[in-house]
Amino acid sequence: MIYDPPRPAGRLLLTPEDSDAPARTRRLHGLGLGERPEPALDAFADRLAELVGAPYAMVNFIGEERQFFAGLHVPGDADTVRRRDAGADSEEVKPRVGRRLPRDHGFCPHVVVRRKALVLEDVRDYPRFAGNPIVDEFGIRSYLGAPLIDTAGMALGTVCVADFEPRPWGRAGLETIKAMAAELVGQLVPGEGTL
Repeated sequence: MIYDPPRPAGRLLLTPEDSDAPARTRRLHGLGLGERPEPALDAFADRLAELVGAPYAMVNFIGEERQFFAGLHVPGDADTVRRRDAGADSEEVKPRVGRRLPRDHGFCPHVVVRRKALVLEDVRDYPRFAGNPIVDEFGIRSYLGAPLIDTAGMALGTVCVADFEPRPWGRAGLETIKAMAAELVGQLVPGEGTL
């Protein structure tokens, strides 16, 4: 695995090189995925969020330059998320995650390149991930994601959940996210089910 050099922002941002991105982008385009919100995928994200008790759940398709959340469950507050840092005396208002993110934001690009699930119980414990923009910009502190790998072996994207607080996802969380990814990929690819 090769990582791009850190960006000149003073942060340790190591976005993995993704040699499959052009082929993945073509595959997603051929499947009609990754360009617009999908109500069925929003419902899937809602179910995933409820199942694991997380404020965020996503079905994320990753292209060459960006990520697109075709399925998205966000906290109920309309435009912002209010959270209280441990030990802080005041609430901090954070923007809500939208449908698009640059490829160097978040943890899903790592899942796609690794082709393995990723469990981050507290992202601040990992220097590679602690400096990621979603930690500061959106207040994300924990992440759990698994790749969506089709029958041709292409990692199309991820299913993932994120929380504002550190979470001990444990083996049960890992098994749940992997099972949900397997369930969904069977619905995304023609001949394996329908969306």
